[in-house]
Amino acid sequence: MPSQLDTAQTETTRSAARSYKYLDALTTAFVVILLVSNLIAQKVCLLGPLSLFGRSIGPFAVSGAVLLFPVTYIFGDVFTEVYGFAASRRAIWLGFFGTALLYFIGAVVIALPSAPGWRNQQAFSTVFGFIPRILAASLIAFWAGEFANSYTMARLKLITNGRKLWTRTIGSTVVGQAVDTVLVITLTFGGIYPIRVLINIIVTGYALKVGYEVIATPITYLVINWLKRVEHADAFDRHESFNPFSFAEKSSLDA
Repeated sequence: MPSQLDTAQTETTRSAARSYKYLDALTTAFVVILLVSNLIAQKVCLLGPLSLFGRSIGPFAVSGAVLLFPVTYIFGDVFTEVYGFAASRRAIWLGFFGTALLYFIGAVVIALPSAPGWRNQQAFSTVFGFIPRILAASLIAFWAGEFANSYTMARLKLITNGRKLWTRTIGSTVVGQAVDTVLVITLTFGGIYPIRVLINIIVTGYALKVGYEVIATPITYLVINWLKRVEHADAFDRHESFNPFSFAEKSSLDA
């Protein structure tokens, strides 16, 4: 039997389900960050060496996307914690189709003949010519990683009954980023770089992404708590379908 608190939360979220102030803006920002991350993902950057506690570590080879892409997982945490798994599912699919459109149009532009006097076709093709493989890798990894993150976040919230937010934000990132990092690096760079380099990129990228989330935890707390107050929402996905392809069923915010 649901408690009075659960009933009150359900009624509150039901009344607010169609009048969120910031959900659309957050979803738009999520998609923009995702698109920028994909544009810079194919460059492998060298970071370091870094000085830590008097010791030098690195240098590390990482994808350029590591600078921005982890932010999308913070957004995923916000969507799931405040608005529910259904809102996160919507954002993920919008990001998925937005990325597909970005790379499709990029491929078309590369294929089109250059105008007379424009001499940068070779440079343009060199930078964006990796598009088909990056498209497949980024779409598969993004889809699998983000849904793993949101599912873990929602399940942990039910297990903890909404307490200990940090266990959800960090725990979901540990799972989601593991899925994403292994898939995107393997599918993007497999066969191009030696296995030793691939492992270095995977381990380094994964550690940086998880560390990113840990460092950002206080900010995540502030954003989530503020949104819960202003949106009057605190989703518990007790009756939600976690099927990523389920769009017709009611979410925890509508039930």
